[in-house]
Amino acid sequence: MAGILRVPRSRGMLSGLLLILLGAWGALVPFVGPYFHYAYTPDKAWTYTSGRLWLEILPGAAVALGGLIVLVSAYRPVAHFGAWLAVLGGAWFGLGSVIGPTWTRMNMATGTPVGGTATRALEQIGFFSGLAVVILLVAAMAVGRFSVIGVRDARLATAAAEPEPAASPASTAATTGWRRFITTRKAAADEADGADAERVASSRS
Repeated sequence: MAGILRVPRSRGMLSGLLLILLGAWGALVPFVGPYFHYAYTPDKAWTYTSGRLWLEILPGAAVALGGLIVLVSAYRPVAHFGAWLAVLGGAWFGLGSVIGPTWTRMNMATGTPVGGTATRALEQIGFFSGLAVVILLVAAMAVGRFSVIGVRDARLATAAAEPEPAASPASTAATTGWRRFITTRKAAADEADGADAERVASSRS
């Protein structure tokens, strides 16, 4: 059972990396977007608001953290946790901009998209709804990949669970006897070499 819970780290490499990038985009785009005239009000770079904290920074951090867990984890339940954390962050990107402004005490205002009609549509897609769709797609794929126990996983788990076969008494005795035979032959050869050397020395003298 424990062997099935382990997975190769390469399984979550692509999805984890994509989630990290998507989360970083969601958390940073409200601060760097004004440099490219791609922003919600206040359209000034690196301007902090409580709305950006609740609707962009926190969900972006959750998605990036979930992607990092998926990327490095080799344990199935931990990778599942990271993938579901990314799912929740992506869902909040999509729903937070709709629900947040109704919670007046939390001051979760998104601001107003700037630019023309096409630019405002792209800002809505890139900041919230479109970003949420992409994150949910990637995170759902990660959940699915870590939910399936493949044939390779089952084989690795079975191989890890099987104990090493113990040597039989007959094979142990045979191995011991063979080692003794080799040692005896080597000692006899050494003695023969020594005797030959003595004969050669005596004949020369």
